[in-house]
Amino acid sequence: MRTRLTELLDIEVPIMLAGMGGVSYHELVAAVSEAGGIGTLGASTMSAAQLVEEMALVRQLTKKPFGVDLLTASPASVEAGIAAVIDGGARIYVAGLGVPRDVVGALHKKNILVGSMCGKVRHAIAAVASGCDFVVAQGTEAGGHTGTVATMALVPQVVDAVGDKVPVVAAGGLFDGRGLAASLALGADGVWIGTRFIATPEARTVGGYKEALLGLTEDGTVISRGFTGKTCRVVRNEWTQHYEEHPEELRPFPEQFLVSSRAGANHLGPSEGVIADMTKEFMPAGQGAGAIHELIPAAILVQQIMDQAEQVLSRMSGLRHS
Repeated sequence: MRTRLTELLDIEVPIMLAGMGGVSYHELVAAVSEAGGIGTLGASTMSAAQLVEEMALVRQLTKKPFGVDLLTASPASVEAGIAAVIDGGARIYVAGLGVPRDVVGALHKKNILVGSMCGKVRHAIAAVASGCDFVVAQGTEAGGHTGTVATMALVPQVVDAVGDKVPVVAAGGLFDGRGLAASLALGADGVWIGTRFIATPEARTVGGYKEALLGLTEDGTVISRGFTGKTCRVVRNEWTQHYEEHPEELRPFPEQFLVSSRAGANHLGPSEGVIADMTKEFMPAGQGAGAIHELIPAAILVQQIMDQAEQVLSRMSGLRHS
């Protein structure tokens, strides 16, 4: 399947692994890239040294393109992260919380493409004005820190605003080939999928996280400020319920992040081997989690998504009158 996104990134299928902090490490990233999509390291929970190591491990596992997702909130961490991205051989850099123009210029000089996470049309317009090569239109159905506009409404509006200039990638609540086909119908050139890839053997999580996803219903997530101080879609549990009932106890970002970490409710990061308390653990998850019923290797998942998308697109083409 060829789209503007596959041509831009030199990949085979229009599927991007979301750069999930604490989850998207080298094994998952390399598996998605090897399967023909593009894996993205979730560097928001990594030190500069960890990022360097993870990029080297990705390169050992695949020669195909991969990317790095890094927040731009801290200038110091961005400077170190950008240096690592340039030296580490990444094909793309995806930024959250805005894209400084000088970062785009430095990356472009090294032939690294830049994307931006956007929850509103104006964010996408600003990203393109800053020189971004593609934008990810992420609806509120997405797991993690998310906005307020739904994917179905957001994607075509972003396409109308900037789609003539750069490829638009759809995100938020997408988990299978139907979502890919629907995104293409809305004018997107590919999809950015996170939560579904958490339920793979290659994803790094605390013990119990993946199993929790398998047991969720369609309404098993909630937007809460209880873990970081910012609105974040997570698995509903006793911790989120407590802060729904006691909002006066919430601290602003990043203080609330420290509160949840010190209470043993937040293990995002290098947490392999940790068995967490699911009644209070921080588990970002999108609204598509209710459709996850089994753990599937990432490469097989990519192929399943593509097979189903092809079937849907074929069925849709058959609906046209001759």
